[in-house]
Amino acid sequence: MSRVVFSGAGKTAAEIDQALSLGILEFNVESQAELELLGVRAAKLKKRARFALRVNPDVFAETHPYISTGLREHKFGVDIRQALAIYKSAAGNRWLQAHSVSVHIGSQIRSADPFGAAMERVAKLARQLQRAGIQPFAVDAGGGLGIDYHLGSFDAAAKVREYAAAIEKALQDFEGRLMIEPGRFIVAQAGALVTRVLQVKRNGKKTFVITDAGMNDLIRPALYQAHHEIVPLRPRTGKSKIVDVVGPICESGDFFAHDRKLAPIEPGDLIALLDAGAYGMAQSSNYNTRLRPAEVLVEGAKARLIRRRETMADLLAPETM
Repeated sequence: MSRVVFSGAGKTAAEIDQALSLGILEFNVESQAELELLGVRAAKLKKRARFALRVNPDVFAETHPYISTGLREHKFGVDIRQALAIYKSAAGNRWLQAHSVSVHIGSQIRSADPFGAAMERVAKLARQLQRAGIQPFAVDAGGGLGIDYHLGSFDAAAKVREYAAAIEKALQDFEGRLMIEPGRFIVAQAGALVTRVLQVKRNGKKTFVITDAGMNDLIRPALYQAHHEIVPLRPRTGKSKIVDVVGPICESGDFFAHDRKLAPIEPGDLIALLDAGAYGMAQSSNYNTRLRPAEVLVEGAKARLIRRRETMADLLAPETM
């Protein structure tokens, strides 16, 4: 628990109480009102709350608008220009400890420049806090470093070096602890969604490959128009075709790829949607009365079940007559 950071724009009093009781590292506070609530709950439980303000540095990140989070018109955090005053307002509360400054400008960002620009503004705020007698122990740089969802020569090590250099340059005179949250970069390419082809049908000029996985299993293409490479587990020989890869759910938005050139695919074939390790199972649902799939961990030549397939009994268990 001493390494847990609690973020989110809508924390409830019950969640705050539980986190305080467990002794988490810090709360990333999103507003003045939330900071006041945190102080009230901490006093009630007599537990000192370490907090960071999540600041909006107003840095534009070239990514999908749904996963851009660092502009002042977004729902997240506080305007960085108001942060110093909010930190000062908490200085006299014995149950609140200013522990860090937090920032997260978005996700799937492929350039290091926005990270560097954001951290320069955070470093300036940290210096202002120090001059005001408020000594932050850490900076939470958030996450957001993107991957390449297309097959190709993606140099992950070079991206990491660029990202690290941008952060290091911005924080060169900051002597506290640095926290980063590079979740997608670590886990995305470690996961794949394997699905079976049910039918291959032609409607007019379109050819559809219909699979037994749907948007409830991997919503990223429908939600973000995200690209996932699709590969057959056992490739067939023959001429490639332009197809739409879709699921069985009764929505036209239930698709994995439009106008994708794929090798020949037949009913019964298994295909893999790559790079599903981030925001795959985490965003899955039971929409359309669908049961979520099993998860299998592969280590070298070994495979073991780490989450069983859901059953209809699981789906209906919370319902009462």
